[in-house]
Amino acid sequence: MSAAASEPADRTPDRASENGKLRRHGDPSSQAGSESGKRQSEPSSPAPAPTPVPTLNVANLLTLSRLALVPLFIGALFAGDGSETVWRAIATALFAIASLTDQVDGWVARKYGLITDFGKIADPIADKALIGAALVGLSLLGELPWWVTVVIAVREIGVTLLRFWVIRHGVIPASRGGKAKTLAQIAAIVLYLLPLPDGAEPVRWVLMGFALLLTVATGLDYVFRALKLRKTARASTAGR
Repeated sequence: MSAAASEPADRTPDRASENGKLRRHGDPSSQAGSESGKRQSEPSSPAPAPTPVPTLNVANLLTLSRLALVPLFIGALFAGDGSETVWRAIATALFAIASLTDQVDGWVARKYGLITDFGKIADPIADKALIGAALVGLSLLGELPWWVTVVIAVREIGVTLLRFWVIRHGVIPASRGGKAKTLAQIAAIVLYLLPLPDGAEPVRWVLMGFALLLTVATGLDYVFRALKLRKTARASTAGR
């Protein structure tokens, strides 16, 4: 009985000693929780900055190649007094190839993340240079009325000036309507470039009329978008 009764008394100092050690050195589990909380409270390292897209990329090179094809197209269009079938076919092929780059460069830029501010500005300018050269060339050859060329030229030059007018507020990218307008203009110009019989004249006019309608409508759309962008940017600046 004396031995059994003395066991609890013997263990009591041991437990008291252990509690004292925990108070002096700290509970390991509470220390682990404290360390975990410290790690969680530490600010995470900033995410790495995205790699800038180089200006000289495949998409922009395609755009620049379209500009380079313009003088070659003009030379072929006026070769042989502008009426020889072979040269007209060459001019049409060069125009078609240059127009195709307009579809390819946009696809490449979107698919591979190569969209740049330079491309947003250079792409529509290259379109205007190619289409403007074709329209002026056809009018000089007497195959397209000058008023058609003037209407399209005024719209294209006006939109380009609008882009530069608001460029400090932001870039106005080409819209879907603008792309549809460009495709309609290209299709109509191709019909005028090809040495087709006189019976194709009504078809040419219908397609060119559709292109003119889209040209004027999208031109007005760009005016509204430019004014809205400028108004929004100025309001944002005034609110700072």
